[in-house]
Amino acid sequence: MELHDVRGVEETVGAVVQFALTALECTAAGVALVGSGRRAEVLALTDPRVAALYRLQIEAGEGPLITAIKQERLIVIADVETETQWPAVWSAFMAAEGIRSLVHVPLMLGGRARAVLSLYSDMPDAFDADDLAVAHILARHASVAIARARQEASLAQAIDARKLVGQAMGILMERYDLDGDRAFEVLKRYSQQTNRKLRDVAQELIDTRRLPH
Repeated sequence: MELHDVRGVEETVGAVVQFALTALECTAAGVALVGSGRRAEVLALTDPRVAALYRLQIEAGEGPLITAIKQERLIVIADVETETQWPAVWSAFMAAEGIRSLVHVPLMLGGRARAVLSLYSDMPDAFDADDLAVAHILARHASVAIARARQEASLAQAIDARKLVGQAMGILMERYDLDGDRAFEVLKRYSQQTNRKLRDVAQELIDTRRLPH
């Protein structure tokens, strides 16, 4: 699937929502990722209304988006105007934005629902059984694509950190006539004493040619 050919987390989720628009003929789509503290972060959207809809639920800590993530289940709302399960402020906001029906599909990352693919339509009852089947398939592919993109991003950061530490060790070895093991121990000690990541200590040493105070 073409989603797996996209590199980078932002590029991947952007491709996911664009693919959703084409495959499901919905009005708008978005992806939200659970961040630290179980709060959701908007990663991609195709319509500015999606950002407002996400923000309302994220700030309130409740709504169909939050439920889909916490309970790891599909949420389908056929018609916002007849929906009574969610807070009235949410329903009123949805109606004001012209959204009539929606689907939230959890995206499983690392065995847990850490993201949601959201599909919106300006028409009621816009998503039938076939659409939901396609949405599930798309969600599975999106989960794999996003997980791989995040893994590649983490690997790239790890490689970058290794390069920084290597450069910082070289500076210490040259300046203080240390061997590699001793230079690494110096960096590690400063990292522990200043409660900072090893790569940050290395970066400061490279930039200033001095160890942190």
